[in-house]
Parts: sequence; structure tokens; C-alpha cells
Amino acid sequence: MKLNNFLTRTLTGTVYVTLIVASILIHPLFFYIVFAGFAIAGLIEFYNITNSDKIKPHFFTGMFITVVMFVFSANSAFNAISLEYLLILVPLSFSVFIFELFRNKQNPLQNIATTLLGLFYIALPLSLLVFIPNISLENGVFKKGLLLGFFILIWTNDTFAYLIGVKFGKNKLFERVSPKKSWEGSFGGFLFSIIVAYILSLFFIDLNTMEWIGMAIIIVVFGSIGDLIESLFKRSLNIKDSGNILPGHGGILDRLDAVLIAAPFVFFYLLLINFLI
Repeated sequence: MKLNNFLTRTLTGTVYVTLIVASILIHPLFFYIVFAGFAIAGLIEFYNITNSDKIKPHFFTGMFITVVMFVFSANSAFNAISLEYLLILVPLSFSVFIFELFRNKQNPLQNIATTLLGLFYIALPLSLLVFIPNISLENGVFKKGLLLGFFILIWTNDTFAYLIGVKFGKNKLFERVSPKKSWEGSFGGFLFSIIVAYILSLFFIDLNTMEWIGMAIIIVVFGSIGDLIESLFKRSLNIKDSGNILPGHGGILDRLDAVLIAAPFVFFYLLLINFLI
């Protein structure tokens, strides 16, 4: 049974990684579509696990705002439309309050808050990813190396934090939220991420060595926090996985937890580098 589970996890993980890498390498539009799909799937998972007798999120409104967010973000990142068009998201977000007025549901505050939290926690960070390969908003620019490096560092930290933690982990990192994570594992993820960042700097010259290492540090810190936040949410809801869309891994949020918190900080970091240069 354990062997079957290992094979299932390996196959699912391979397909997941291949899809992301292929979406980056093939065409920007493919990447935008894949991550819009991830955002919608993640939002559905989030609304499903928070949906209860007392809380009723706005499923379709959340989906619609997510689609609009990605369409306008993608076009802005590729300089097809002005960045100011993203301001349409402001009235769209406030439409949740208006729709709640006419729903006649219990606990309107929780319904509105849960709907907007899903957008802020899932749709917004993933939509920021589309700006990473063209942070300066130049015509026709799509720096694949920045995106590839971002995900390689995410996966490096996750993989080696797990492997080192299993082998050497003794001191608990955050036992109240995630009893299995250790300081030894975190240090292992950090060390190997720094090494991989240096290797990336040899192949992708969009950033210099110190800038790649800076990105690695941000990803290790905030990616690890993202993992803990997802564990916190699941523990508060008394569930093991956010969904079952990925056999052997759980839900899409279980795979994207580090990305969701790391992405906004990496976005700001690259924006700062671009501004300073």
C-alpha cells in the first residue's frame, strides 16, 4: 500500500512539475491559462473547505473576479493594456457586499470576509506571478529564467527541508501548527536553496549572483511561512488536505501553499531591484 502511494505521489508530482515547466517554456499565454486554472481550482477548494451551515462564500462572484483579475493582469504584464485597467478590481471586489445584501443568508460578515479572503490569499498572489517575467512592463518581454528560477527554488526548499528533516530533524520548528517540521529541515532547505541560487545565476543572467541569493532567502523564509499558514488553516478546519484533485498530494492548495505567500514578496523584491537599477 505504501509503495502504491509512493508511486501515485511520484507520478502526480511529475505531471504537476512538468505542466508548470512546460507552461513557462512553451508560451506566455499557456502559462497565464495554467495559473488561472490553478487559481480557480484553489479558490473552489478554499470555498469548499470553508463552506458550512454558518458560512456561505460567494462561489460564482469569486470565480468571476478571479478570471477578470487574470485577464487584466496578463494583458497588463504583456503591455497590451494600461496597468490602470486593473483598478476595475476595486468595484468588482466591493460588489460582494452588494450581492450579500440580497442573498438573505446568515452571518453576512463571515460570508463577505471568507469570499474576499479567498481572493486575497489565492487569486491575487497567483496573478502577481504573471508580472515576474516582465517586471518592467516592456513590450514583448517574457524572461523565462526568472519564473523557472522562482519555482526551482520553491521546490528545492520544499524537497530538502523534507529530506533533511526526516533524516536529522529533532528540534521542532512550529509544533503547535505543524509537528513534523524541524529546524534542521529548515536549515537544510535554506542551505541547498542558496547553492541552487548560485547555480541559477550561472545560467540565467537576468539577476546577478547576490540577487538570486536574495530571492532564495525570500523564498525560503516566506515559502516556509506559507506552508505553515496552510497547515494552520487546515488544523483550524480539522481537515488533512485541502482537496483531492492531486492523487497522493491532496488539493492544489497543498501544492501551492509556499507559492501563495512567497510570490507577493518576490514580486516586490524584483520591483525594488528594477526600480533601483
